[in-house]
Amino acid sequence: MNIIICKSVHDVALQGYEVFKNQLISKPHSVLGLATGSSPILLYEELIKGVKRQEVSFKEVRTFNLDEYVGMDGQHSQSYASFMRHHLFNQIDIDINNTHIPNGIAIDLNAECELYNTTLEHHHIDMQLLGIGSNGHIGFNEPYTSFDSVTHVVKLKESTRSDNVVFFNSIEEVPTHAISMGIANIMKAKKIVLIAIGKKKAQALYNMIHGPIHESCPGSILQTHPDVTIILDEEAASKIQ
Repeated sequence: MNIIICKSVHDVALQGYEVFKNQLISKPHSVLGLATGSSPILLYEELIKGVKRQEVSFKEVRTFNLDEYVGMDGQHSQSYASFMRHHLFNQIDIDINNTHIPNGIAIDLNAECELYNTTLEHHHIDMQLLGIGSNGHIGFNEPYTSFDSVTHVVKLKESTRSDNVVFFNSIEEVPTHAISMGIANIMKAKKIVLIAIGKKKAQALYNMIHGPIHESCPGSILQTHPDVTIILDEEAASKIQ
């Protein structure tokens, strides 16, 4: 693991941008795995600036998002499809037809998961962006999810729903289930970049980096991946320094 500890949240975004810029320059037709939540927002802002400066381009890029809430239409303001359009896709030069997000309102959710897995098999992810939950989850793969899991429907832990309530008016509005890439899907990426900010992530990061490789902390499996870069602010890194 390559661990980069930054002085500020903004520096985390700048370091992440440099990693993405190098990837896009070296392989303009990259397949990127993308994440949602609060952690990547500043990074996405830097990528938008990079496109405007003509330092990077997404014209040949294909993307796959980690997850989507079950029962939430892609037009809903808190859906991850809406998040990605608002925070990235609508402001860069990407072909929206080359973006992939699970369909949370599919009539047959299991068939949707199978379709996502099949599509991923045909498009090997070059670089996967991750965050980490306060309980150690990556994607929406909650503690004790099998390391062999592929795209599946997840029942969200109450701790995860509590973490995400900041995006909703109340805990009752937070969905109880999601479709998520599995851990095995994530681990197939050639490179993984994980960004994390804030003290709430400190213990999960310690368990991920220094703890045993165990399904109680899904992120701990990253210890076995050959190319992982972890970019943290000082608060998130407080237990590993």
